[in-house]
Amino acid sequence: MIARKNVGRASPFLLVLLAFGFFLATYNLLILVIHKTSETSGSDAGELDDPIIRRPDAVRESGDLKFHVALTATDAPYSKWQCRVMYYWYKKMKDTPGSDMGGFTRVLHSGKPDNLMDEIPTFVVDPLPEGLDRGYIVLNRPWAFVQWLEKATIEEEYILMAEPDHVFVNPLPNLAHGDNPAAFPFFYIKPTENEKVVRKYYPEEKGPVTNIDPIGNSPVIIKKSMLEKIAPTWMNVSLRMKDDPETDKAFGWVLEMYGYAVASALHGVRHILRKDFMLQVCMIAIQDTCIFFLIHLIIKLILNFVCLASVGYRNWQEIHHSLYIWM
Repeated sequence: MIARKNVGRASPFLLVLLAFGFFLATYNLLILVIHKTSETSGSDAGELDDPIIRRPDAVRESGDLKFHVALTATDAPYSKWQCRVMYYWYKKMKDTPGSDMGGFTRVLHSGKPDNLMDEIPTFVVDPLPEGLDRGYIVLNRPWAFVQWLEKATIEEEYILMAEPDHVFVNPLPNLAHGDNPAAFPFFYIKPTENEKVVRKYYPEEKGPVTNIDPIGNSPVIIKKSMLEKIAPTWMNVSLRMKDDPETDKAFGWVLEMYGYAVASALHGVRHILRKDFMLQVCMIAIQDTCIFFLIHLIIKLILNFVCLASVGYRNWQEIHHSLYIWM
């Protein structure tokens, strides 16, 4: 019995070595991206040659465009590490030219304070009742936003819904336009290919399934007043989806993303889709003209970068022709 207790345990030295390796890879990747994007700063930052929908600067509304950065998080060690990295880069980019970033809140849905309260602006909310998430912890996200929007004082008119593994690599302007929020299009969110399932929550009288944007809730920049209406629907739709075996099987780990996409469509909301919002881990080749505002910094992206660097790619001019990041 004693021998079995030690099976599968990693040595502390190995864990420290892995953590240090990920830190170096993360740091070098961010420096590389920031260096490259600074070289192309003469062009209109934030505009790709071919975004799905590009909002021209001419229609930027007057007034205060500041948005509040909000992310939901747990008190798990990995989530804490991600939040610290994310908050560090938020502070680096917040006051740079071209940024519309306002305040920052980590919405902690553990139900109790943790040891980052004094380091990162944090608002504590309750988790879902025990067992309701069925082991799918992301279901706490819409419920966390519902509570935060009801109880917190938020000065900005707009909100950026972000996640702990998002890293700012360029100053982020307000990409929304009035009642049209801005969102990143995910290639794996395909409402039209899942119409049979989607129609359980978006009935035909609401219109064609193409009204549902191929997005999740994050990253999204949206008016606070609109999110206050969408968030309860997002929560209820997500819970209904999780309770339905067919939907749960069809959507899997992106179920809550479909929940937001359907909920916003139920409220008649369409999003401005911005490919340049975030560098996503998918079949994207990084081109000279690409300027991204966020990196979705997951371990596979870091490891791909390390592998490329290890075989002799030492500068951006070499990497951008060969770096294909796969899901």
